[in-house]
Amino acid sequence: MIALRHDCLIFQLTNGESVPCSPEMITVEIVGGADNHLEPELLRHAAASVFHYFKVELQRESVTVGEFSLALEKVLHHLGYTIHAGGPDLEIHDTDLARLLREAGDGLELFFFPRLRDELRVQLRQSPRIVRFRGLRGCVKQIAGARRWSHRCEQLQDQIVEFLRQCMTSETEKPGCALVVE
Repeated sequence: MIALRHDCLIFQLTNGESVPCSPEMITVEIVGGADNHLEPELLRHAAASVFHYFKVELQRESVTVGEFSLALEKVLHHLGYTIHAGGPDLEIHDTDLARLLREAGDGLELFFFPRLRDELRVQLRQSPRIVRFRGLRGCVKQIAGARRWSHRCEQLQDQIVEFLRQCMTSETEKPGCALVVE
């Protein structure tokens, strides 16, 4: 088992996944519903204080995003802002790049990129907030036929990320969906 850094909390997502986050990694997006304009610095400090509350005062190792949102809502309410934590976690759609590579078959690069575009289209039809592709490093090494990370791997990694960015730009009809490749 890997030890959690002392300055991290594990955020439990609705899809069952757990993500370790430090206070600097937390970004808060307020979508409508704010009575007053919130300064980003104020929001960052409020989120850091909620993080401190769960980590230090309650001595918790993990928290759901819903719990964190409700606590942040209360803090902001005490500061004179009316924010309503909008339901459960952000809707995140995950795709395992190793699975896509297996589905692409022996053609590897030749069939991988069209399969990647098709998967992105399928995910975007579900109107998620975040589309995440996991396992990039392993996928790249397998396509490149490399045991160790090389310059070719670096180039292929950049090519895959750029391809996903271009597909995302051309396929997304409305803004507000984020792409994460890890």
